[in-house]
Order: sequence, then structure tokens, then C-alpha cells
Amino acid sequence: MDTRPMVSSLLSTLANYSNLPQGCKEHEEAENNEAEPARKKPVKAPQLGTLMGVYMPCIQNIFGVILFLRMTWLVGIGGVIGTFIIVFMCCATTMLTAISMSAIATNGVVPAGGSYYMISRSLGPEFGGAVGICFYLGTTYAGAMYILGAIELLLIYIAPKAAIFPIEGLEGAEAEAALLNNMRVYGTILLTSMATVVFVGVKYVNKLALVFLACVILSILAVYAGVIKTGIEPPIFPVCILGNRTLVWKNFDVCAKTLETANGTVTTQLWNIFCDSPFLNATCDKYFAANNVTQIQGIPGITSGVLADNLFGTYYEKGDLVDKSLLESVQDHDEPVTNANRYVLADITSFFTLLVGIYFPSVTGIMAGSNRSGDLRDAQKSIPIGTIAAITTTSTVYMSSVFLFGACIEGVVLRDKFGEGVHGNLVIGTLAWPSPWVIVIGSFFSTCGAGLQSLTGAPRLLQAIAKDGIVPALRIFGHGKANGEPTWSLLLTACICESGILIASLDAVAPILSMFFLMCYMFVNLACALQTLLRTPNWRPRFKFYHWTLSFLGMSLCLTLMFICSWYYAIVAMGIAGSIYKYIEFAGAEKEWGDGIRGLSLSAARYALMRLEEGPPHTKNWRPQLLVLVSTDAEQNVEQPRLLSLTNQLKAGKGLTIVGTALEGTYLANHEQAQRADQALRKLMETEKVKGFCQVTVSSNLRDATSHLLQASGLGGLKHNAVLVSWPRNWKHGDEHQTWRNFVELVRETTIARLALLVPKNISAFPSNGERFSEGHIDVWWIVHDGGMLMLLPFLLRQHKVWRKCKMRIFTVAQMDDNSIQMKKDLTTFLYHLRIDAMIEVVEMHDSDISAYTYEKTLVMEQRSQMLKQINLTKTEREREIQSITDSSRGSIRRKNPAAVTTQLSVTEEPPATSKEEKPEEEVQLIHDNTTPASPATPATPLTPAEETQSPGEQIQRTWTEKCDGKAAKPLGVTTEEDIKDIFNMKPNQSNVRRMHTALRLNEVILKKSSEAKLVLLNMPGPPKNRTSDENYMEFLEVLTEGLNRVLLVRGGGREVITIYS
Repeated sequence: MDTRPMVSSLLSTLANYSNLPQGCKEHEEAENNEAEPARKKPVKAPQLGTLMGVYMPCIQNIFGVILFLRMTWLVGIGGVIGTFIIVFMCCATTMLTAISMSAIATNGVVPAGGSYYMISRSLGPEFGGAVGICFYLGTTYAGAMYILGAIELLLIYIAPKAAIFPIEGLEGAEAEAALLNNMRVYGTILLTSMATVVFVGVKYVNKLALVFLACVILSILAVYAGVIKTGIEPPIFPVCILGNRTLVWKNFDVCAKTLETANGTVTTQLWNIFCDSPFLNATCDKYFAANNVTQIQGIPGITSGVLADNLFGTYYEKGDLVDKSLLESVQDHDEPVTNANRYVLADITSFFTLLVGIYFPSVTGIMAGSNRSGDLRDAQKSIPIGTIAAITTTSTVYMSSVFLFGACIEGVVLRDKFGEGVHGNLVIGTLAWPSPWVIVIGSFFSTCGAGLQSLTGAPRLLQAIAKDGIVPALRIFGHGKANGEPTWSLLLTACICESGILIASLDAVAPILSMFFLMCYMFVNLACALQTLLRTPNWRPRFKFYHWTLSFLGMSLCLTLMFICSWYYAIVAMGIAGSIYKYIEFAGAEKEWGDGIRGLSLSAARYALMRLEEGPPHTKNWRPQLLVLVSTDAEQNVEQPRLLSLTNQLKAGKGLTIVGTALEGTYLANHEQAQRADQALRKLMETEKVKGFCQVTVSSNLRDATSHLLQASGLGGLKHNAVLVSWPRNWKHGDEHQTWRNFVELVRETTIARLALLVPKNISAFPSNGERFSEGHIDVWWIVHDGGMLMLLPFLLRQHKVWRKCKMRIFTVAQMDDNSIQMKKDLTTFLYHLRIDAMIEVVEMHDSDISAYTYEKTLVMEQRSQMLKQINLTKTEREREIQSITDSSRGSIRRKNPAAVTTQLSVTEEPPATSKEEKPEEEVQLIHDNTTPASPATPATPLTPAEETQSPGEQIQRTWTEKCDGKAAKPLGVTTEEDIKDIFNMKPNQSNVRRMHTALRLNEVILKKSSEAKLVLLNMPGPPKNRTSDENYMEFLEVLTEGLNRVLLVRGGGREVITIYS
């Protein structure tokens, strides 16, 4: 137990008093260590309690220049009632903010940065950075306001003759300009001096902290002592009034026109001011001649009853005369005011909202305790008690001073901003006891001290923001001297402060910093309310006397006061904060601080997901929510990056996008590969600007993994309604046997799940996001109504800059018995109601005989499937076997129908330049088998170099009786020559013949109409019910799209996706 006497404890505490933010003492110690390296490291000062650690710094920060320079003027202009309302609103705002701040500050340790730290850790880096910078700007402009206040005290009340630009003899705008220029010059000099003191060492500021605190307390006590004295013996401060106009008491000694002496009546100095000669018959100012001069007591005292006259406000326009309305005045209102510089005039236009903006800075400074939490013995106890006690004390002083000023001081003196009517004295100083100089000197030193504290605290706040790394542009300001002093931050602070000093008007600067402080306080309240409502598990403040309704009330008051003070400043401040927010969101470092906005996002997401469960979206709200299935190579790199480019062009950042890939194996064995694949997907999504989620699924085989992706992707009502997967490239190669089977199974699964399916063919030929089509067409071949998918997709694509200049064409097919003219009219009307701009063409397809080419092509397809089931050869031998059958079939087709072959070759001999893998049918190997082992590669496995360089002639020259070594091969297994002869004697299935005929005829028509189109969209037919026909299904689709550059096969999900209704 400490046995030291109480006086010793008090002196020790006072000796260690500091009003500097956390971190300054460490810098001071570092400076001492540099200066005296040989000395032992100084003993750390004892940690501070509530009184010296929180209460006194808050008192010193809250009481400031506005109380001494503007409080009496506010009471005079706004009236006792109006000013009391302003004071009550502002004090209530800070009290509610202090309650919210206490809750946040006692919910864990608050390091350096104070309010910035609290807001950023509660609302996230975006809000924290934006509000932190606003708070920094507010603190910096507060420094400018304090400096301007100190210069005003110096030039008007302490040393008027020190003015560089003389004001004597100037009137109106000239006098005002001279005063502002003096403020700018002296303000810059004082700012430079203060910045130098802060740069040299914070320890010098710290040593003066107690002096500044004493000045504040003594000044306020002097005012209260003066109020008490007015009740006993009011001070003599006469005010001279001509008619009802208050005179500037300068260059005259007696408030009278003439004086009676023993030698008769003589004129006074006042007479000489308004008349052209000292004689009684002189020509005088009309108003002076018509009205009497009255001398009234400026400080009538608390018992005088003057309070009743000061209850209500008197607002002036700039240049209006400050008058006493109760006195009579003889004047001609049409006559202009002469000798205006002899009267006390209003220097600015006043109104209620202006008074709010000017007054609010006098209640700021409530964060002084929370900024020093590291220096406190028990921060979680001291911050709430000290801050709330300080606000209670200052609010009591402010509210009482409103009534006391109104009850003690004459109204014309209150409205006299610069005390011109009371011999140029500071108005609040006239009330003070024992002398006005107590207030003048005390307020000068306290404002200088407050300016030093602002220039000390603001750079450290900026340094804390810069060190967090959330604003990349501010990183340089995180550095400083070797001991941590924020040199660069101090330089920027001085420059911003200089911009406030150049404004040169205390009344103009005060509303600016009011905006920034109000915004900061608003977000402190929001942070507390949000944490309380979300009930996050970590929200356990020791301070229990808070409630979310109080926080919301405080937030509402802050927002209201912002717009009351100045709506345009409020908009500018919000614009600055919004710009910083978006900049941090765009370029800032990602931080996970467990902030409330993330919790709010989770709550909002849960609520939205629960709402989505109520039912499927209306047709008007339907948009493709894509599940994009991509494949990866052995290094987990995505093989079809253009698939994500197409995704971006379809989505343009809207709706849901899930990019998924499947890996083969077990999750335990392939966890690292899955993580690499996930990172590759995220990187590619970022590159292609695809906003969405990625998902990697590992299963024993690729088919099951893809099925799991299809079933499990999404959450609740937020699920995909369309699947985007590329066409299996090189599917006719034996290596890709399982790939195309997986593809057909995927088509079946999307059908049963009622999901739309989009299959781009030749995806590598699709444009990247950086390309632009300056012209061209997107052709839609509308064969079957699929719910409107074919109409909607081109519309979505044309919203993207890649496809914006492409025009849309819709082709529909008419049979012989259809009325093509009526079909075109109906389709035109339908598109008009859909608000889709497109050219329409009806293509007539006449029934014709099935050509020998179609017949033989179908036969070759069926022979191949049948033969592969019967012949038990190795894979290489099968390839050669089928190639020889294909060659013989070609020969028979050419003999039977040479014209048809010529037509087909004319189409296929000119494949698109960008589609290397799409070779003409005659040049593609047709090899597949059920027993071919699944390739570990994914659907987009490219041809090997050997396969790509192999010429068609070399492939055709091989026969099925040759092996790789050129020796004859013997039949294997149970296959005999008779079996093979049966295959070549079989007849094709008639339904297959009809399908092949339709596919060939459609392909011919599409090539004729859309060979130059930038993109062709086609209906994708449904998969066969019988799995034995899977290969035929792939062949039909291949024939249907043969020779086309970019094709998007579309299969609807069984619901309408577009509507004519609004």
C-alpha cells in the first residue's frame, strides 16, 4: 500500500501531466536517449489515473477559443433561448457519442490512433480509413482555428499596433481586407514557429502542458468570479449610443455632444467626429444632429433584469448597424448611412445555422482520453468516467455561461463581436475579475497550447493510418525520424493547416472542422449501434450503460447538425469520405479486423438467402446465374481461359457466377493440388474481371466430381440456373473417349435438373475482353422455342463493349406447309413487344430426297459403333482399322453421288483460320470405344505435336491389317471375318438417317446465311435416352455445326426467361 502523503502524490501526478496523445512519450524518451546515451534509461513515468489521464486532457481540449472569442457574440445574436438550444444539441451529441465511445473503448485495448482505431476495427478498413482521414483533417483545421484565434487576440486586443497592414483610417471592404491579410501573415509565422517546436521535440510541448491547462482553468474561474462580483458591484464599462446606434468608442473621451463648463457650453471630441468644426454653429451629420447621445452601462450586473431583453435573437445582414431597439431614434430610412465607420457594424450575415457551425468546435475534444489509453492505469475504467465527467463539466459551464452572459451583459455589447463599443476590450474580459487581461492573456496561451496539441496529435493520427497500410498513397507518411517522430506527416499537416490560415476567418474555418468532427462522431455512434444489434460474440464492453437506441439518436443528431451547419460543406465532407472509401475499396490492402460491416454483410446475406427460399424468381428478374465448368492441366492451370472471358461478357458483373473445376483422386491425397487449382481460378477470375466464387471438387473420378459440382454448388435460393461448359475438343480421338461420354452425361444431368446449358464450340476462337468488334452480326437460329434463352443471350452479350456494335439477326425455319410471310410478321410483333432490336429472316427448307451422301455417312457412323463393340483390338490397331473402313466408305460415296460430295467438300475445305482443331469430316479420325481407359486429361486436352503434324494422306494410307511395325496383324479374340462382313452388309437405322439428313440440310443453310457472322447461336437438341446412341448424338452435333467459326449451343432449362410485360 502506498504510504506517501496525498500532497506528494498530487505533485508527482501534476509533474507527469501530459496532454499529448499516446506515443509522444515514447518519442520523447527516444530523444532523451539519443541526447544522453551514457545515462541510464529513464524510469517510466507512473501510469495515469482518471483525473490526470482523461478528465483534465478532455477539459483542456474541449474548452477553447470559441468560448473566449465567440460565446458572448453567439448569445447576443441567437438570444439566450436560441443559444441554449444550440448548446444543448451540441452537448447532447457529444454526450451520446461519449457513451458509444466508452462502450467501444472498454471492449478491448485501444492503441494509438484513438477514434480512427475504434472506427476501423468496428466498421472495417474502408470506413475506418475514410473517417480516420476526416478526423485527421478536422484535427488539422482545428489547429488552424486555434492559430487564427490566437492571432485575433494578439492583433485586436493585445497589440493592435503590431499590424503589418494598418487598419486605421480604412473603411468597409478595405479595412476587412487589411485585417485578413494581417491574420494570414501572422498566422503563417505562428504556424511555422509551432511546427518547428513540434519538429524539434515533443518534450517541449509536453513541458508546457500544465501551463496551458492552468491558463484555461484560471480564465474560466475569473469569469465566474466576475459574474459574482456584478451582483455586488458591477464593473464600469460604459457604452455610448447615438439615437439607438452603438458608437465605436475610439478617439473620444466623453459620451456627450457638449459639456457645460464655467466658460459656457463647449463641444466634445465626439462633436468633432460628426461635425465639420468645433463650433456650435457647425454643420453636423443629420443623424447626429437629430438624435441624442446616451451612455448606458455595458455590464449592468446579474440582478439588473437585462436577461429579459436578451432572451430572443437579433440576426443581422453584413454591414447592418448594431442598435439598441428600446431607445428612440429619429432617422430618414431613405437616407444612406453616413460616417458608418463610427458605428459598430455587423461584420458577417448571421443566421441560426451559422451559429451552430461556429459553436460546435467548442464541444469537440472528447477523444483526448481514448487517445491515451496506453498511458492509463485502468483504461477500461478511466475512459468512460473521465470522458463523461469532462463532458458533464464543460456542458454545465457552457449552459450556465449562456444564462450568465445574457443576465449580466447588455445586448448591444453581446452583439459587438470585437468589443469596439467598450474601448476595444474583449467582451468576456469585461466580465472577468479582477482584470480583463486575465482572460486575454489566459485565452491567448490556451489557444496557442491547443494549436500545439493539434499539430502534435494530427501527424500521429496520419502516421497510424499510414502504418496500417490501408491507403497506399499515404505509405510515405508512415515514416519519420529514427525515434519515430512523424516528420513527413508533420509537413503535410502544416501545409493543410496553412490552407485554413489563408482563409483567415475564424467564423469561416469553424464550420469546416465541424463537418469533419461530426462525421467522425456519427460513425463512432454507428459502430456502437452496429456491434450491439449484431450481437457479435466479441462485443463484451465493460461499460454497461449504453443502448443501441442512444447510439442511433447520437448518429441522427450528428447527421442533422452536419446539414444544419452547412449543407454544402456536409455534401463536400461526405464526398471526400466517399471518395476515400471507394479508393480504399479499389486499391487498399485487404484487412480482416473482424469488423462490424463484415458481420452486417453476413446478417444481410443470411436474410437475403432466407427470402430467396420463398420461391423462384419471377421471369422479369431472371438472368443467367452461371456455373462455369473449366478443366485444369497437370499443373492446375486453367485450360480454357476464354471461357471466363465469355462469362464476363455474359454477366458484366451482375448475378451469381461460380467457377468450378473437378479433380480426380481422394481429397486427402490431393488437398494441395485442390488449393493450387483454387488459387489459379481466383487469379484468372481477377484477370478476366469475373466477380463470383470458385469451387474445386475432388472425387474418385471426373464424372462424379462434375456431378457433385452440379448438385452442391450454391447455397439455398442462391443457386446456379445455367451451366457453361466448353465443347469437348478432339472428342473423336481415342484418348478422349471418356471425355465425350462425361459431356453427354452432363447434358442429361442438366436436363433432369432443369438447368439451362450453354456450350461454346471452338472456345479458343472467342474474343477476349480486350477485343472490340467494330461491325458484324450475332445470328440466332431459332429452331425450337426454349423459353427465350436464344433471345436473351444476344441481348446480354450486346451490353458488353466487345459485342456492342454487333447487330442481332434471328433466323427461323419454315416447312413447306408453313406461311413464311405470316411467320415473319408474328415474329416481328413478338420481338417488338420484347423490346429487342433484331433483323428477322424466315428460311424455307424444302423436303428433298435423302442423298446417298447422307445415307452413307449414317452407315459409316453406325458401322463404326457396331464394329468397335465386336473387334477386340488394341487402341492403335482400332484407329487404323476404322480409318480403312472410312476410306472405303468415302470411295463408295464418291461413286454413287459425286455431286453431293463436291458440295460438302466445298464447305469443309475452308475451315476458319482460328479453328485449328476443327478439321473437315473427311480428315478427322473417328475412333471411340467403351473399353478405352479414361484419360487423366480434361475435356480440352490438345492434340499432341505428332498428331497435329500428321498429314491426312499419311492417315489414309494406313490399313487395318498393319501394325505399328508394318507387319500383318492377326484377328484377336472371337472376331472372325464373317462378323466383319456382317458389319459391312448392315443397313443404317432410318431414324438416324433422318436425323443426319436434317443436320446436314441445316448445316448447309446456316453456312450459307451465317458464314460471316461473329457468333452463331443454335438450339441444342436433347440427349438420347439410350446410352448406346451417345456417339451418334455427338456426331449429329458435330455435323450440325461443321464449318462454323464461333458457335454457342443453347439448351433451355424448361422455364420462360423473357417476358413482354413490364
